[in-house]
Amino acid sequence: MPVITYRKALNDALAEELARDENVFIIGEEVAQYNGAYKVTEGLWQRFGDKRVLDTPITEAAFIGLSVGASMMGLHPVVELMFWSFAFVAYDQIVNNAGCIRYMSGGQINLPLVIRGPANGGTNVGATHSHTPESILASNPGIKVVCPATAYDAKGLMKTAIRDNDPVFVMENTLLYGETWEVPTDEYLIPLGVADVKREGADISLIAHGRAVITSLKAAEILAREHNIRAEVVDLRSIRPLDEETILRSVRKTHRAVLVDENKPFCAVSAQIATTIQEKAFDDLDAPVLRVCTLDAPAIYSPPLEKIQLPTAERVVEKVLSIA
Repeated sequence: MPVITYRKALNDALAEELARDENVFIIGEEVAQYNGAYKVTEGLWQRFGDKRVLDTPITEAAFIGLSVGASMMGLHPVVELMFWSFAFVAYDQIVNNAGCIRYMSGGQINLPLVIRGPANGGTNVGATHSHTPESILASNPGIKVVCPATAYDAKGLMKTAIRDNDPVFVMENTLLYGETWEVPTDEYLIPLGVADVKREGADISLIAHGRAVITSLKAAEILAREHNIRAEVVDLRSIRPLDEETILRSVRKTHRAVLVDENKPFCAVSAQIATTIQEKAFDDLDAPVLRVCTLDAPAIYSPPLEKIQLPTAERVVEKVLSIA
């Protein structure tokens, strides 16, 4: 099985879907001749041409609005945002329009729209370029949100997202683009709303999404090596729809949970997970549900400070030991 980068996995998914369906097109800033700000669309303009890979001015509200209209007419736009932080200038198009049209039309109008791009801190680009808005977007009915942690998941989830008839927002992480994983050459899809147990364990559940999964796996290694604690790592993969069954199955097995989340703690994804566990598996718990989140401040520009603002394996280990 070939080993490829997270970036290449996304590129392969886009290329395969462009070749499969002539209604799929890519639109965004510098996605064509420049190959995308992070080179995720590299080579696609040369292969598929101007009508399938379209450069835009710096006008997120305009090209997302255009894509909403195009999807209503049966096309399948894939919108690249240079940063998900820039989605806020198109919030009306994303939430009011994309999120509500199927419901307001009584199911008569589909909205097969994908918006993708980096949604993370940790790259020292400042507070206005480092948002993790998955919890904000997922709180709106009609919107689907996925956060792949590996190249394998990135490819399978992207292909599924493009084929979905609802708006699906893919939250990527720039710190993962150059990381490598095994990815099969045969076509595969990963259904939305299905979590994945990345590491089996019996003593505590570490539940995470996106790059926090990698942090959790590192913490699990330390816990096993230095403390003889077998941590199970659950990768949500999909924020909405959410795989509650896998979460609850893990907690009922281990009886303890630490939630690892690069969102800020207030109204974070992990807050929803904690509520789900408390409501549906309270009697299975032997300790309180705890969280490790990004420290509650705008993203810090200083590289050494931003590294400790985000969840670290050491912080996760410390939190586990407090209830182990």
